[in-house]
Amino acid sequence: MQKAESYSTMSKLNIVLYEPEIPQNTGNIARLCACTGSSLYLVGKLGFSLTSKYTKRAGLDYWDSVDLHKIDTMDELFEANKDANFYYLTTKTNRLYTDVKFQDGDFIVFGPETRGLPEKYVTDKNALTIPMKEGQRSLNLSNSVAIVAYEVIRQNGL
Repeated sequence: MQKAESYSTMSKLNIVLYEPEIPQNTGNIARLCACTGSSLYLVGKLGFSLTSKYTKRAGLDYWDSVDLHKIDTMDELFEANKDANFYYLTTKTNRLYTDVKFQDGDFIVFGPETRGLPEKYVTDKNALTIPMKEGQRSLNLSNSVAIVAYEVIRQNGL
């Protein structure tokens, strides 16, 4: 059996949550970021407080290990990372997340749970989707982040 590579040697992944609404999802994603060494960017108005007991409980004692950034706008994030690749997850495209060769330092952007990303992102050439059964609305946000994060890790880290 092949031994898994240490996560500390994996490529850098940046996970962006644009206006997340559910504290438990953000806490779960923070825990995933801590375990994978990914940075977590929370952009825009949050639907909860980061000090909420639900947010803290979902992230357990991993919060101190998270490279967490609170950013006011997507434009501010773009300006600070001009040379980075940004990918936008949506149900409104046919381009699969597995069709992309992710690189070190890429930003993977996810929208709010109840409405998804604004139109300008879902129509971008870097809009990606996770396949699912026709007629279903969407996957849970924290599940979606985990699926894509581990594809990036598979491509670049293991």
